[in-house]
Amino acid sequence: MNGELRALGLVHGLLLGLLLASPMVAPDLLPWAVEALFILGGFQLRLADRRWDLRGGPLGWISHIRMAPRRLLPWAAAAVVALIAGRMDDAQAILSAALLCELLVYPVCAHLLGRLGRPVIGGLLVLLILGIGAAASEPMRYIVAFVIGMSSCLFWLRGPDGDGRALALAAAGVGAAIVAPLLLPATLPFAFLAGTVCATLALAHLSVLRQRPVPWRPDGQPVAKRGLWPIQARLP
Repeated sequence: MNGELRALGLVHGLLLGLLLASPMVAPDLLPWAVEALFILGGFQLRLADRRWDLRGGPLGWISHIRMAPRRLLPWAAAAVVALIAGRMDDAQAILSAALLCELLVYPVCAHLLGRLGRPVIGGLLVLLILGIGAAASEPMRYIVAFVIGMSSCLFWLRGPDGDGRALALAAAGVGAAIVAPLLLPATLPFAFLAGTVCATLALAHLSVLRQRPVPWRPDGQPVAKRGLWPIQARLP
């Protein structure tokens, strides 16, 4: 599955790099970056493990746990960054949420969410985004963000594949999430989550956007693609 969604994978790596550099750049942005990273992590994990539904019983759980240590390395690095920034509570929240997400939340939610249709998953996404403010602790916020990422992946997988209209809607959602806090500052926590989800969906659609079919000539040679301006062919 490596490299399947290159645009999304690139942004995921850049976000992890920014998180590792946050103690030197902007320590106050660490919780926001971690929240976005949990959303992307849930999306990427569900995408890479699309065969979960085919592995029934405890064997699927055992296989998932065997691969968990390698996936926990970025979270361990994020916890170290939080310690460097002097945020002991954030470091504990990151580690506890990552362990719970990998060992318990993902196997359970992958089984439950796999039975839901796309409209139900879309409604669940809205409820999770609106209800994250009721999270009693920081680890709970990160766990909810992880479930939001998983739900976003299923919402994308069951939608139109590489459709330009879906990409436009996701991009419009990103724009609305940017404008909303400027008009109503109280909406910033919800707009940030919604904007992260829409940006993730937009990058996923952009990675598999369908290209226009290339017509073929009767002799079997493909027609040359036109640029922005027509250029006359040079005669020999």
